[in-house]
Amino acid sequence: MERLTIPARDGWQAKAEAVGFGFHEMYGEPYWLDDVYYRFTMEEIEEGIEAPTQALHEMCRDLAAEVVESEALMTRLAIPVDQFDTVRASFRAGEASLYGRFDLAYDGRGPAKLLEYNADTPTGVFEAAYFQYDWLIDQVGLGRLPEGADQFNLIQESLISAFAAHPADRIFHFAAITASDEDRGTAAYLMDCAVQAGHRTALIDMGSIGVDEAGRFVDPMERVIDRCFKLYPWEDMMREPYARHLPTSGTQWVEPPWKAILSNKGILPLLWERHPGHPNLLPAFFADDPRAETVTSSVRKPFHSREGENVAILENGRTAEETEGDYGEGPTVVQAFTPLFEAAGQFAVLGTWVVGDLACGLGIREDRSRITCNLSRFVPHAIVD
Repeated sequence: MERLTIPARDGWQAKAEAVGFGFHEMYGEPYWLDDVYYRFTMEEIEEGIEAPTQALHEMCRDLAAEVVESEALMTRLAIPVDQFDTVRASFRAGEASLYGRFDLAYDGRGPAKLLEYNADTPTGVFEAAYFQYDWLIDQVGLGRLPEGADQFNLIQESLISAFAAHPADRIFHFAAITASDEDRGTAAYLMDCAVQAGHRTALIDMGSIGVDEAGRFVDPMERVIDRCFKLYPWEDMMREPYARHLPTSGTQWVEPPWKAILSNKGILPLLWERHPGHPNLLPAFFADDPRAETVTSSVRKPFHSREGENVAILENGRTAEETEGDYGEGPTVVQAFTPLFEAAGQFAVLGTWVVGDLACGLGIREDRSRITCNLSRFVPHAIVD
């Protein structure tokens, strides 16, 4: 694994904007880096990244199956009591997961370590699935990468297959916070994948969803929402006023309600309890577990933190680095600290994608901080042996 520089493509910004990637720059800061890439060998990808991702996915599926049958574990994960049946029913019915992203620490020498699982509302999928592949093709065409250069990237094909598994017999709604360029762009990309799978689609804002007299969710045109991809977290959906309609509305949600288990950082101590010493896991404990105090260097994370908010790195019991945010009030976990790959003053986190049940791709974010946040940059990768 190496971090290398490469000339940026002429006009890549216009190319990005032409395909809806207007958020290649956010809040005046670059989000996409075209002149840097991470180089891997095929062995690093297959054995160091892909295989551990598949193993972690299978461990998470087993954990979800256990949690849905345990009110004590669902309580431990702070799932609202009145939504236990919603979560349980969706898992027992076999409602399919669309996608998820594991965040891993990996340096090409030791085993990849799970930092967290973004199992419900992962973003970065357009950049990973489409734009970094476009970058690879261009750089090979320009002769800056060898003809045989490859990428761990079957994300788009896998997404289209996953959408094709749903019958194209009704409108497939896509709901997101449309005022957000990133969320709207992510939903639009996934909607395009669904169209390629044969679906009729409609993009709506989460705030525009209503409820009809029969208790069914409806879009702004009063059409019943039978099936809906939502880029909106389950922990919020389950606590908002319309949550009382979730068990009976009849809407099939993508991601399904049982993903509320796996998007919760409380799975980190549960996985460690069930697989102590696993090479791809780090010791982790609920913050109220006395064993959490025995971890010398650790990272404290709220159950539902996103984009690195309210995360703290503690060294010898003292806070060495921390972020602010909106997640500071809820329960937390403590995970043993592990160093990230560092080069040129940048710390890299690997995001490995699972679509359906298949590990199928990689995206990389880097930051000058050891905590990856909303504005951390996306850097493409290439496999060059």
